[in-house]
Amino acid sequence: MVIQIPEKVNKIIKKLQEHGYDAYAVGGCVRDSLLGRTPADWDITTSAKPLEVKELFKRTIDTGLQHGTVTVMLNREGFEVTTYRIDGEYEDSRHPKEVIFTGKLEEDLKRRDFTINAMAYNDREGLVDIFGGAKDLENQIIRCVGGPRERFTEDALRILRAVRFSAQLGFAIEEDTAKAAGELADTLRKISAERIHTELVKLLVSPHPAYLRTAWKLGITKVVLPEFDAMMDTPQNNPHHCYSVGEHTLKALEMVSDNRILRLALLFHDMGKPEKRSTDKAGIDHFYRHQKVSADIARKIMKRLRFDNDTLDKVTKLVLWHECPWECNGYSVRKVLCKIGPQLFELLLEMRRADVMAQSNFQREEKLKKLKQSQELYEEIMERQDCISLKTLAVSGRDLIQAGMKPGKELGETLEGLLELVLKEPEKNTKEYLLSRIEQR
Repeated sequence: MVIQIPEKVNKIIKKLQEHGYDAYAVGGCVRDSLLGRTPADWDITTSAKPLEVKELFKRTIDTGLQHGTVTVMLNREGFEVTTYRIDGEYEDSRHPKEVIFTGKLEEDLKRRDFTINAMAYNDREGLVDIFGGAKDLENQIIRCVGGPRERFTEDALRILRAVRFSAQLGFAIEEDTAKAAGELADTLRKISAERIHTELVKLLVSPHPAYLRTAWKLGITKVVLPEFDAMMDTPQNNPHHCYSVGEHTLKALEMVSDNRILRLALLFHDMGKPEKRSTDKAGIDHFYRHQKVSADIARKIMKRLRFDNDTLDKVTKLVLWHECPWECNGYSVRKVLCKIGPQLFELLLEMRRADVMAQSNFQREEKLKKLKQSQELYEEIMERQDCISLKTLAVSGRDLIQAGMKPGKELGETLEGLLELVLKEPEKNTKEYLLSRIEQR
């Protein structure tokens, strides 16, 4: 089995070998190569100690000497080179108490999380696959190296990583590995919000975001995203729906592109429904004003998981507007564009289509027709370059001051009033006309 190692990576491996050390490409790059994918990066493992690695290469960065990692720089490109190591006892389900360097590759591979990530390769010896990673790749299985309880006890984040790799690759989680993940799911409480955030997003933007269902079945979301469990437990007895709130969400996630903002917005878009559910005398469920509650919950979760403010702002806007009942006319579309901007509007259209497709067949054709009309109106508005914000209004605050208005609240209200006017009648967005309106006041 031959893997094409990039020239720079081979150069590092061969230089280490020439000086009497073992060296291999290791981990995800080997896995991805065997799958016929282009690795995002190449990691190297070696019997050389960190200081020995530093002596061999002109430019290095001390990435993590205490953990045995040195970044070797070749033509401004960095490659992590890590000494074979044995992790000491784990005290907090996150970090080993100590790291011991070893001269044996097997000891280093033994500490890794899953068999598909515990393979090494170099051109001299070929594939080193002690734990059956290649076979698990062939059988499409996620399996822990050694005992799964031991691996998950060492680092609880591996429990969520098992689901994430499953979603990225479309693999099943091996029975004992899944069982241990479920039994130890509660230990994820010890993991930082930032690490949970990273794994959750990787799962959501994967080819199989609905594998979040696996995390729910194993009791993982109960710990890291309990709001999702509430959705899975909330039925939708309504002609427009045929799934629970949670299952509807999972279906919708699979129907959109892998845009990070879009997938997050769809995850959160109906999270307010469990709280807002009511049932009328005919037994029909309703979820009046759930959008606002969903946006509030999304904001709370994203703050809890340490999302940046830009992501939080964009996602909550999409959630808030995901069911806005705008009419299919230019004014209504321009009004929404004014509120959220063209970039988010395009995502909103995709989001609404997925929302419709994940519902029942009831009135589906009418809903899709309306969405198509909205898309066409949007394209016409953008082509004509209609005014949709104060930035594109033909007059500015300075113009109004020059026309005799004083700075202050009234000036701002006047600008907003003029914007509302041209949202309704875009052809009136001329400086001459708008200033004439001021003179009439």
